[in-house]
Amino acid sequence: MRSRPLRTCPRATRWIVLLCLAAFALPGLAEDLPAPAKAATDYPAVDNHTKEQVAIAAVPFDTAHDCRIFQVDYLKYQFMPIRIIVTNNGDRPISLRDARIFFITANGDRIPAAEPEDVERRVTPQYDRGAGIPVGPIRIHKTPKVSDTKIEADFDHWEYSALVVEPHTTHDGFLFYDMNGLGDTPLKNAKLVFRELKNAEGQQLFFFEIPFNNFLSAQH
Repeated sequence: MRSRPLRTCPRATRWIVLLCLAAFALPGLAEDLPAPAKAATDYPAVDNHTKEQVAIAAVPFDTAHDCRIFQVDYLKYQFMPIRIIVTNNGDRPISLRDARIFFITANGDRIPAAEPEDVERRVTPQYDRGAGIPVGPIRIHKTPKVSDTKIEADFDHWEYSALVVEPHTTHDGFLFYDMNGLGDTPLKNAKLVFRELKNAEGQQLFFFEIPFNNFLSAQH
């Protein structure tokens, strides 16, 4: 999902259980959670391989309202969360263990999914980490703007982590992409490209391309 294989998130199941319990205890929390994932073909930005019986959709969370589910305001720091929905309609599992998932800009630049450390570097500059700002012989220490633990918690909870998609199932999760320098409409003429997906025999599937113009058109 980045330039290297997907990482697993062993704490994701625990987070989901805790959030489900909290949703019953706190009436307002359930409203902030995203709707359960539907089949990938139910979304406008989708690439459906009918022969391989696999469909993949992408839903950018490009508004502050959408991003209420996260502990960090990623859009403020020019990282866009994109929800990935993978549906396997076949009778055999598919593997994303070696998947490479890139955001391709309108100019053809290839952007890998961000790591927590990529976000932390922008959210909490080095001088905010306690190194201090040199002022003569002394340093003025500043408090970090956002705790690194919040970023790690968001990635552990929300990041796409299903390495295998079983037959007739749908898995979803988020990838976070750096939109810095891409202007006010980074999704226009851009796409998400999936490579290195494999079937049960280890054979590589055709690559998937999901154009974001379909998502933008559906918003109007």
